[in-house]
Amino acid sequence: MAAPTGPLVGVKVIELGGVGPIPYTCQLLSDMGADVIRLDRPPGYDGGAPVAARFNLNNRGRRSAAVDLKNPEAVAAVLELVEHADVLVEGFRPGVAERLGLGPEECHAVNPGLVYGRMTGWGQDGPLATTPGHDINYIALTGMLNAVGPADGPPAIPLNLGGDFGGGSLFLALGVLAALIERNGSGRGQVIDAAMVDGSASLMTLFYGFFAAGYWEDRRGSNRLDSGAPFYHPYETADGRWLAMGSNETRFWINTLDLLGLNDEFMRDQHDRARWPEMKSRIAAAVRTRPLDEWVRLADGVEVCLSPVMSLSDAPSHPHLVARKTFIEVEGVPQPAPAPRFSRTPGSVSRPPAEPGEHTDEVLADWGLSPERLAALHESGAVS
Repeated sequence: MAAPTGPLVGVKVIELGGVGPIPYTCQLLSDMGADVIRLDRPPGYDGGAPVAARFNLNNRGRRSAAVDLKNPEAVAAVLELVEHADVLVEGFRPGVAERLGLGPEECHAVNPGLVYGRMTGWGQDGPLATTPGHDINYIALTGMLNAVGPADGPPAIPLNLGGDFGGGSLFLALGVLAALIERNGSGRGQVIDAAMVDGSASLMTLFYGFFAAGYWEDRRGSNRLDSGAPFYHPYETADGRWLAMGSNETRFWINTLDLLGLNDEFMRDQHDRARWPEMKSRIAAAVRTRPLDEWVRLADGVEVCLSPVMSLSDAPSHPHLVARKTFIEVEGVPQPAPAPRFSRTPGSVSRPPAEPGEHTDEVLADWGLSPERLAALHESGAVS
């Protein structure tokens, strides 16, 4: 496998294996060069990913050791690893890590400089803290779900991007990096409480400001950025595909009207909300007269903010994304490349996703456990 590269080379991270936002956080850290070891549950655990390991791309770039955290010997071994770590991340329900003997108190007792990252849906405290939930529940509570979708339909589910990955993974990664920077001065670690409900609320900050100002209606599908406006909307083309329009600014709007052959007095005042339904109807009729590829050709080189709506199968072959190498292929599996990009220390994918427990002995030895200690852990069933 390739040697890790990126601005986090030298940072050592322990990932207490899970699904969803914790793996994505650790994918980001690994893509930036951190040495992340994933401590997976032993093989046979019911609840893992629904696809083969090589396609579980959020697990890329790091080695896996299979550890039974219900075994006291395994917990003791993890605390030995914590002595050498910069960061530990876990995604258990509140109180579970403490019951296992791997809570912040136990970890900071052996490594006061450890950055301890915690990911939950509802947070470490509050009335819902121990309640089960998923992305849809977290974004429902914060106003995000109600704000997304057409005016005449139910709320639209934005995959699990708003709670799990946007409100969860990205905020935990930000917290980890901020705590590592702070540690440079204080020499001390700290605990990060990254709750998906908090992060998804934070993502809505702009819209809460608009709402307080009276600029945003608390009804989906009736505002500038929620498909209510005619100039920020997807339109179906003659061949049943979709054209995304983002012609917010006046000059782009006028250029778009020229392209569509709709530049008349009625259409020019793009901010007259009373006209929006009729404007959308006229644009929809115009867009349906040509296939998508023809609209893309006509828009090429014109400042109109029109883009084809790409599918998962089409996106990696778009010329712009090909030119930027936005997608890469690792051992035959196409996938997004590491982001963001760095001028001196570019990130990379050092290895494909691992099978759970694929590197147990290798990684534990690299992190300081002796052959005798490894043999004892196997004998006790703590690792496999």
